Amino acid sequence: MENLRSEKEKEFNNSQFSTLYSTLLYIHIPFCDSKCNYCAFNSYTNINHLKKEYFSALKTQFLHEISSDTQFKTMFIGGGTPSTMDAGFYERLFGLISPYLKNVEEITIECNPNTSYEWLRDIKNLGVNRISFGVQSFDEEKLKFLNRNHSPSQALKAIQNAKKAGFENINLDLIYSTALDTKELLTKDLNTAFSLPVTHLSAYSLTIEENTKWEGDFSKRKYDEELEIWFINKIKEKFRQYEISNFGTPCKHNLGYWEGKEYFGIGAGAVGFKKWRMENGEWRIFRYYTQNNVHEYLKDPTKYQYEYLTDNDIKKEKVFLGLRSIIGFDEDILNPQEKKRAGILVKENKLLKKEKRIYSYDFLLADALTNYILD
Repeated sequence: MENLRSEKEKEFNNSQFSTLYSTLLYIHIPFCDSKCNYCAFNSYTNINHLKKEYFSALKTQFLHEISSDTQFKTMFIGGGTPSTMDAGFYERLFGLISPYLKNVEEITIECNPNTSYEWLRDIKNLGVNRISFGVQSFDEEKLKFLNRNHSPSQALKAIQNAKKAGFENINLDLIYSTALDTKELLTKDLNTAFSLPVTHLSAYSLTIEENTKWEGDFSKRKYDEELEIWFINKIKEKFRQYEISNFGTPCKHNLGYWEGKEYFGIGAGAVGFKKWRMENGEWRIFRYYTQNNVHEYLKDPTKYQYEYLTDNDIKKEKVFLGLRSIIGFDEDILNPQEKKRAGILVKENKLLKKEKRIYSYDFLLADALTNYILD
């Protein structure tokens, strides 16, 4: 534990994370070529004829939501599969939003691993500087099992093409805990990933969710805690872990989410997070949700549902998100009893306290630690 403690202290001392990323923009592209068996995201495979209408709806919502003096620090285009839209779509999109990107530091776009070099080059020329490939695996049988529509060779070529197009910040996603996973298969996936010019790796444990093709079929998942821990530790040999599922050069946009920064959500099924100061000086904090159904969104892209958050809601999120990442949280948000319980965990070497900030040694314990502190 002492070695772990000293290593973690070094990480926190050397942390480059700041609180500058105060305004974030997320744009959702719900179009997909195929639906993966495990996918619960808001995505559609049969709406290509709606692409022009969708751009018009995005424009309507964006202009309704954004004030003229807004400037974004980060932007993330997710889906769905953003690479199903041609470069011309993004030329129009960037024509709309470029006045609000004068101070932007990071623009990420997700894409399929069968994306062409020409598309990657054109997107890079528009100003995108971070790209994320949904590879999931380099094993042909596992890709078919997941119903992915690319091959291992296409994934390898796409990542090399991204580097050729000028991308220096490249992420790839891997999925683990599937029924097919063995130490041998996962080792091959990691060795292949480590051989590529990637700066970031996201690793997600398979979850069987509602409204997916695999809903209720838990035979598709392998429950092997020892294998999961081994897999995460192997990734950490190559990339620094900064959040429970993320390793390598940190994604500034996602850091902003975990730090509780405001963000705008544009597109069908997107979520926004805002803080309003009332006339009496109090703050009202809420999330807004656009309509999930793309057809309903096209009819009225500015129709929202709202979720108002209490002080306790915000506290729980700060503690939970802080403990599942290298961000940590400020102990001053805790009441005296909560501080006492956090202090017990510090004495037991389950948490690290540095000045007034509290961090976790093991991000996987974030849920249990949060429940103990705030119980």
